[in-house]
Amino acid sequence: MHIRDATDDDRPAILAILRPIFAEGRTYTVPPDADDDWIRGMWFRPAPARVVVAVEGDTVVGTAKTGPNQPGPGSHVATASFAVDPARAGRGTGRALGEHVLELARAAGHSAMQFNAVVQTNTRAVALWHSLGFATVGIVPDAFTLPDGTTTGLHVMHRRL
Repeated sequence: MHIRDATDDDRPAILAILRPIFAEGRTYTVPPDADDDWIRGMWFRPAPARVVVAVEGDTVVGTAKTGPNQPGPGSHVATASFAVDPARAGRGTGRALGEHVLELARAAGHSAMQFNAVVQTNTRAVALWHSLGFATVGIVPDAFTLPDGTTTGLHVMHRRL
């Protein structure tokens, strides 16, 4: 597996990974019925944001986006979002994407990275980010509605670079 900047040719594969993850409604604060135009607008942001893909052979197996967490005075802190093809889960793709994006943020001059909304019940993601040095700096209670109508918290996570 290698990680590289995404190209326009990768967009269909990226959408194919994101669509079912978003539709499941368990891990992203994205409308489950988001259409491709909405997803493209959310994932493919203008520079200085970047999108990368994890590739095995010729197959895109994961993607990440990164850039400033906030504009202007908050732009020294990066943020990122990640998605791995569920069929490839548990093979280290998420960790590799996380490590890669941390390096991109460091190289871009960011002093820290912040995740604004890691769903509390997404325990694999929370554990991964903790293992990569992120701290949960707060949990917004009942801020995410699961498909069954129950609510859970959203972790705000932070790591200095």
